[in-house]
Amino acid sequence: MGRYRMPRYSYHLSLAGTLVGAVVLLREYVGGKKYGGKEKLVGKTVIVTGASSGIGKETAVELAKRGARVILACRDEEKATKVRAEIVVETANRNVEVKKLDLASMASIRKFAKDIIINERHVDILINNAGVMRCPKTLTEDGFEMQLGVNHLGHFLLTNLLLDKLKESQPSRIITLSSVAHTRGKINFIDLNSSKDYDKAEAYNQSKLANLLFTRELAKKLEGTKVTANAVHPGIVNTDLGRHLSLKKSYFSWIFLGPFLWVFTKTPKQGAQTTIYGAVNPGLENVSGKYYSNCKETKPSKDAQDDAAAKRLWLVSERWTRLS
Repeated sequence: MGRYRMPRYSYHLSLAGTLVGAVVLLREYVGGKKYGGKEKLVGKTVIVTGASSGIGKETAVELAKRGARVILACRDEEKATKVRAEIVVETANRNVEVKKLDLASMASIRKFAKDIIINERHVDILINNAGVMRCPKTLTEDGFEMQLGVNHLGHFLLTNLLLDKLKESQPSRIITLSSVAHTRGKINFIDLNSSKDYDKAEAYNQSKLANLLFTRELAKKLEGTKVTANAVHPGIVNTDLGRHLSLKKSYFSWIFLGPFLWVFTKTPKQGAQTTIYGAVNPGLENVSGKYYSNCKETKPSKDAQDDAAAKRLWLVSERWTRLS
């Protein structure tokens, strides 16, 4: 009898299947740790800013699955309403609501907070998720550089306006999304608003460092309460946040490099895992002022641990948002 030979097409199919499997496994590895806790949030109210897409949407989906009342705090109400319908279908939880929130407008933030204070019995988890990244020089409604205004000042004002409600609801948690980009950031107190000189990457890095300094100072101010404040890095995630990157604006670059980014970046669902970990893990109920990445505590940069800078930034932010 002659030796059996695999048909060439079968060999090619087998090789292709092996390669596809390897790519899938690699992408799962790159995606990082998945939070496996089964905690339920029935009776809890959660606010997620920027929940109409990306990490915010996936965070809202997961928390709705756990039975929470989820408030989608979004600038685009029409888009958020469609997302709400998708979440209700996927989770069978109808207790999902859309509320208008434009973090580039102090008036919108105050109106949103007033609505929450009057109409919500409690707020158990506040997730400061929304953000903008490396956008062209733009100013918010109140004249702040857009990245500083939305990523830091908007969430600074929102959190402070809701602090009494969070204290009434304690134990409660505040989760603010930062980024590994904070390690390249510097707080330029001389030109904090980038009025004299604007570099979109430096402005983004500064805003992400500001998120960590805000969390650090907030945790100190909340000592003695059962309200915690922590920051998270979601990882390098493929979302609309990167729409201003030159790579995504170049058709040819995207054609050649897009597949590599697909493999080596996280999906929004993977990117939401550390946020979920920070929001629901029972082991973190009394932990505050920390920074997490890949579902574990991570040491932030030296600048992010500067107490004097954190205090100074807080005072400036108070004055600029007219909080005090």
